[in-house]
Amino acid sequence: MFIGRERELAALEERYGSGKFELGIMYGRRRVGKTTLLSEFVRGKRAVFFTAMETSAEENLLSLSRSIMGDSGGPVFQNFPDACRRIFEMAREGPLVFIIDEFPYLAASYPGISSVLQKLIDEYKANSPLFMIINGSSMTMMEDYFFTYKRPLYGRKTFQLKIEPFGFFEMKSYFRKSSAGRLPYIYGVYGGIPQYFEYYDQRLSFRENLIKNYLRTGAPLLDEPGSLLKQEVRDPSNYNAILSAIAEGCTRYSDIAAKAKLESGNIAGFLKNLTALNLIARESPVPEGGRRPLYVLKDHMIRFWYRFIPAYLSQINSGKSALVCDAIEAELDPYMGKVFEAITGEYLWMLNGTERLPFAFTQAGRWWGGDPAKKREEEIDIIAHDGKTRAIFCECKWQKKKTGLDVLEGLVEKSHLPAFSQFTGKYFYIFSRGGFTEGCRKRAAGAEEIRLIDYGEMVSSS
Repeated sequence: MFIGRERELAALEERYGSGKFELGIMYGRRRVGKTTLLSEFVRGKRAVFFTAMETSAEENLLSLSRSIMGDSGGPVFQNFPDACRRIFEMAREGPLVFIIDEFPYLAASYPGISSVLQKLIDEYKANSPLFMIINGSSMTMMEDYFFTYKRPLYGRKTFQLKIEPFGFFEMKSYFRKSSAGRLPYIYGVYGGIPQYFEYYDQRLSFRENLIKNYLRTGAPLLDEPGSLLKQEVRDPSNYNAILSAIAEGCTRYSDIAAKAKLESGNIAGFLKNLTALNLIARESPVPEGGRRPLYVLKDHMIRFWYRFIPAYLSQINSGKSALVCDAIEAELDPYMGKVFEAITGEYLWMLNGTERLPFAFTQAGRWWGGDPAKKREEEIDIIAHDGKTRAIFCECKWQKKKTGLDVLEGLVEKSHLPAFSQFTGKYFYIFSRGGFTEGCRKRAAGAEEIRLIDYGEMVSSS
């Protein structure tokens, strides 16, 4: 079932309608749904869809030849220049889409392919309206092929698309047979990667899926982070050490280096690559102040795995899946707090620019800093502001009990910190899983600057 990706499809269709030569670069981490998106895009179009394999140049040439000739059973081309030239000539006969899927595999088997394509693009682009897309999962390699100055294909692309994981509100369209109350847990454990959705059997309980997909020998996600790192980087051990350090609460540059037992000056490249892979994020307080940025795990599957699996790996391998599942389920709600904050952030961005918010904001994120009067550190889950004088202060509570007046009053009090002196228009939003106490509701009643939003409202209104 194809879901979501409306913006990406619209962008592809817009470029396709240009009527001239286009070279699009598509990239994103493995299993994020790039090939499925391209298959949906070419539906009903004249196309050559070639998927490169991790094999020899001869095998890839045979596969490309078959993609070009289709059902006609024509001859195998003698070399890649002849095969690719044929595609550019075909585009002169009418609109044609040419997709090279998993381009890094082709480039590894036939290193000259970039030079071949460069020559043909320069020769034909003025009079062959070929719509060409080069797709790849190895994000570091794709960036090297197309964004490095000395590479043959540098400067030839006309557009690019980085395919991101699904957000919560896109993901929930896939899990239509699952209850609204279960969806955040699914998102918190499986993240936004479509391939992981396929592992989840909606006929089974959440617990049964957790055991099936994570907690027994041979489970598809039991070693997923290790498999992902091996596909993307040369030395997974250092990356694994950094991810483990962040998962254990080391969020500052120096602390991560110390925990991972790496020289502080050597981890910048690792952090940059992990950020490009959408596994971590570099977070600064919003609104930005003098605080140094923190590094946090961004991908929910990665965060869940490093939070729980290493600690229980021995029991999993010894067949104690049920006992491990009991232990994880007991700790799941505290883990879900950060997931709910992420869902709330998505919800706010979805409402941004609509009449359901008091103003359109330009930036949103977590804030942390000092309270000079109380001489202690404070945090606010989300602040959304317009860069001028207005801000929405948000608190997110993933708990079964009702959220009380003390939470609202605490948020209002923190809004008076010196860090927020530029905001004269202040609004207060409390997001709660378990609803609100009568005292909290009475305080909010009639106050236009206060909104109480429970999780059910978030899901039903999206």
